[in-house]
Amino acid sequence: MPIFSLPSKGGIGTLGKEAYRFVDFLETAKQTWWQILPLNPTNYGDSPYQSFSAYAGNPYFIDPELLIVGGFLTNEEFESFDFGCDCDSIDYGKLYENRIDLLKLAFARFNADDRYKAFLEENSFWLPEYALFMALKNANDDVAWENWDEPLRKRDIQALEKAKAQHADTIEFYCFVQYMFSLQWKALKEYANKKGIKIIGDIPIYVAYDSVDVWSEPEQFQLDEALKPTAVAGCPPDAFSEDGQLWGNPLYNWSLMKEENFAWWKKRIKYVLSLYDCVRIDHFRGFESYYSIPYGATNAKKGKWVKGPNIAIFKAIEDELGSDLPIIAEDLGFLTPAVLKMLKKSGYPGMKVLQFAFDTEKESQYLPHNFAKNCVVYTGTHDNDTIIGWAQNTSKEEVEFAEKYLDSKSTEGFNWAMMKSALSSVADTCILMMADLIGKGSEGRINTPSTVGENWKWRIEGSNINDWLAKIIAEYTETYGRTPKTKNKKTE
Repeated sequence: MPIFSLPSKGGIGTLGKEAYRFVDFLETAKQTWWQILPLNPTNYGDSPYQSFSAYAGNPYFIDPELLIVGGFLTNEEFESFDFGCDCDSIDYGKLYENRIDLLKLAFARFNADDRYKAFLEENSFWLPEYALFMALKNANDDVAWENWDEPLRKRDIQALEKAKAQHADTIEFYCFVQYMFSLQWKALKEYANKKGIKIIGDIPIYVAYDSVDVWSEPEQFQLDEALKPTAVAGCPPDAFSEDGQLWGNPLYNWSLMKEENFAWWKKRIKYVLSLYDCVRIDHFRGFESYYSIPYGATNAKKGKWVKGPNIAIFKAIEDELGSDLPIIAEDLGFLTPAVLKMLKKSGYPGMKVLQFAFDTEKESQYLPHNFAKNCVVYTGTHDNDTIIGWAQNTSKEEVEFAEKYLDSKSTEGFNWAMMKSALSSVADTCILMMADLIGKGSEGRINTPSTVGENWKWRIEGSNINDWLAKIIAEYTETYGRTPKTKNKKTE
């Protein structure tokens, strides 16, 4: 359940009262995990996987009503802004036009104290650069950093010092925004943890080109002398896309990262593990081999596979942070024997997605009877259709196989049949999508890969988060031995 999908008065889900109510719902439903999508600010296409920063929190998630309680806003000020009135969908255009202006009103009433100063000190390894980056974007009409004047683009020291002085107030504003996000997020996570709910976060393997991460440390990426990417990330053509997927993210300079003993990654993993109780690493197979597409290509057809750091990066991270790290490997996609070997060596649980299981041509590793215990089972992810949407849009042969396998004719519905199959599997952990639990069709889908414009918008009606549903979920959770009292030590 993404934060942005929660109900709220402000046009998008936030870290406010509805998030706390959702935690209460999870407790009643006898759940122990809440998996979310990346918390970072959204960039191109409103995607949380294309962000201005790998560290910053999304300003849209700061709850205005909590700011009112804190004396930073008045209710009249909040009500004067238009964030969209559709409770089922997010209007990112209106958020972009208005949310920062609302936060600036709050900033005008903020007085720095010792707690704020401690926050600045604790986050000094990323926050000053991020705040400067955002201030410079604002000063340059929000265009990408590659279009800034050369002294700033290439980080001339004198130009940067001049910019820090010139935009000091805006820099301070962005530090304030991150402070407020941090306060609200930590309070919510603490509340969830006290209720027995742990948070699974998500770390995208790649960062956006238009990000402070690339601008501030260009040497960590495959860029030319003009700071343009030489190659970008994506996926090759497959049965789902004849052109492949062109993500466009710059690729890492793995030879330099290895020389530095993966310091860039150690810092990043350490930070996300401080935000969450467990973290899913996106596109895990990309560490063994990554798909490299020439910069400027219009599709992914001419890419090639290039060897990555493999298990060495995870050994280095564990040497720094300790063994048995709470990490889930998103091991979906084209899996070679080398990728499977890397996953086994890491010890991390991989993912099993039931919507991928019903191939009529060959037996699938995603069928529950083929699971190993050390895995996390999903019916679908944010990139999949809902279960009901899948049944309506998938081939007749696959659906018929699924109906037979799941014995869906004798249950409450096809969505519950698939969810019960996941719950009853040997997988250590089972994650269900909230849209499936309330029986949504394709209108509840979060993202359709390789498309832009209609993604990351779905929001749940507040009435669907209720005790009646929670008790049904709790009953099935108990039936299949997944409540806290019946879980084994590994999943508690």
